[in-house]
Amino acid sequence: EKVGYKNQPNGHANGDVFSSQDKKALEANGLLGSAFEKSLEANGHLISIQDKKAAEANGDAGVHKRVSIFMGDVEIEEDDPWALPELKDDMAKWKDLDTKGKVKRVTWLVTRFVVLIGLMYMFICSLDFLGSAFQLLGGKAAGQAMSSSVLLSNPVAGLMVGVLATVLVQSSSTSTSIIVSMVSADILQVKLAIPIAMGCNIGTTVTNTLVSLGQLNVKSDFRRAFAAATVHDMFNWLCVLVLLPLEVASDYLFLLTEAITSELAHNRSDTASNTNPKMLKAITEPFTSKIIQLSSSKIRAIARGEDVNGSIIVSGDHLFNNWTGSDSIAGVILLVVSLIILCVCLVLVVKILSSLLRGAIAKVLQRVVNADFPGPFKYVTGYFVILVGAGLTIIVQSSSIFTSALTPLVGVGAIHLDRMYPLTIGSNIGTTITGILAALTSSQSTFRESLQIALCHLFFNVSGVILWYVVPVTRKLPLNMAKFLGQTVHQYRWFAVVYLIIVFFLFPLAIFGLSVAGWEVLVGVGAPVVLLVVFVIVVNILQKKAQHCLPKRLQNWETSGIPEPLRSLRPYDKIFVKISACCQVFSKKEAEKEANEKEAAVSNGHCNGGFEGDLNGSMTSEEFKITNSRTERTKF
Repeated sequence: EKVGYKNQPNGHANGDVFSSQDKKALEANGLLGSAFEKSLEANGHLISIQDKKAAEANGDAGVHKRVSIFMGDVEIEEDDPWALPELKDDMAKWKDLDTKGKVKRVTWLVTRFVVLIGLMYMFICSLDFLGSAFQLLGGKAAGQAMSSSVLLSNPVAGLMVGVLATVLVQSSSTSTSIIVSMVSADILQVKLAIPIAMGCNIGTTVTNTLVSLGQLNVKSDFRRAFAAATVHDMFNWLCVLVLLPLEVASDYLFLLTEAITSELAHNRSDTASNTNPKMLKAITEPFTSKIIQLSSSKIRAIARGEDVNGSIIVSGDHLFNNWTGSDSIAGVILLVVSLIILCVCLVLVVKILSSLLRGAIAKVLQRVVNADFPGPFKYVTGYFVILVGAGLTIIVQSSSIFTSALTPLVGVGAIHLDRMYPLTIGSNIGTTITGILAALTSSQSTFRESLQIALCHLFFNVSGVILWYVVPVTRKLPLNMAKFLGQTVHQYRWFAVVYLIIVFFLFPLAIFGLSVAGWEVLVGVGAPVVLLVVFVIVVNILQKKAQHCLPKRLQNWETSGIPEPLRSLRPYDKIFVKISACCQVFSKKEAEKEANEKEAAVSNGHCNGGFEGDLNGSMTSEEFKITNSRTERTKF
């Protein structure tokens, strides 16, 4: 096989051939068939990659912006992987249907919509169960971690406590309410609570990242869904990287909110209602309260340093009433059940959405959701979408539910990733509005602290919008980072699980441990890592933009002399492939063993039940072999 690659930018000289690596990339994108490849090689035509440098720089993630195949005067280009797919329209036209066909179509459409609404209801309830499960498993631990004011005096440790606590309780509202109760009880100062609130912003994004795994089977859908989920992560992490040091240095959030709340608290009379509007909770609570009821006040009491005995499961009319086991066992049971419901609902929702997003209705929906305002108002479309995202999040009272519901829609191609970004930013702001509304209903004694924390959360997200959306230069950075992750999981789907474990568990735990050890240890270990990451990012940018500025050895990572496991995911992919192959071999051996046992039963005249039919409960050995062979081919 020829594996040379000429360095001409367009390679118009005959005889140039493509490298095996680029051939694999083309095959992975479906642009090369074996017959087509042979005809090209036989005729000496050229196959080139226009964005070769970019492709090599991002080889592990499979980033090939544009692939061109020059064959005479013919040019075939790969579509943008992030473009909205062409929705299928294989349905008969309405005017071509008879009365029976029209009634059947309307009935089937209404049925699917009703089932979809029911599945979304169960999906939201499963998220509630998931949060309850994590509260049972880690609620007390989260409260105890937050009760150590000495520990939280380190802003980095406070940030990671916020991340881990929100991941454990699966609700930024719950973790924020814990913070508010601690501030109100004078256990924690507002200044120390601000980094924890920032961490809550990050921890709440774990839910829609989990949801994106529901589209793992279809690579193109999974790429879009995972990017849609992680754009929320990237935005929040970038906000923290800039605004946490700024807050530590200047206290701008604390000073701004203190000025606002001091005036409001002075003019406020203690006549506020203590009823917080439930909205979506009012719909799901009748069902979820029949399964389990938890006492969040006990978790807040633990955070305030109070001694709490017994279970956090409260007595009432629900399945876990009079539960005699430990909270951990109840949490495990609820976790397994909620994950099963979540996965089943996700799979069915994706299938129903795929069947609904066809025909003229789907095209209209796709066009309307992703449309821009006409004329000069085009540039305000994104800001309007942010307001829509905030408003819808206020209605559902959860950014996790809102973004988790949108993630499958991005995966199936109904919503563009670029439109998901402002919706996500809006959901961040919307969830803080919910906190402000809750603070406004609090009593006079806790009003100022509750409102100040809620406003800190609000202005933190507003500052993030100004920094990473309003400024045109920085707007694309969170999107590009999410697209890079989407491309990575498109090539290495196992990386999604690794990302989930590292970003939401291992990394926060590691940073938390280093910050607990002291600033000296954190800086001593963290500074070299940060410098290495910055160096790699700068080199990657220069490899794309100005390769000639780099030393020859750094112009390509493959020629840098760095071991492949330190610069590529390919070696780890081989390990996962081998593990998968071993599992398949084991499964095949089990199937062969079962087939041999059945064949022996057939030969002895004992095989019946599963092969009943025309043979009256038995079949010959030869007939069984033929049937088994067909079954194996069908499985393959």
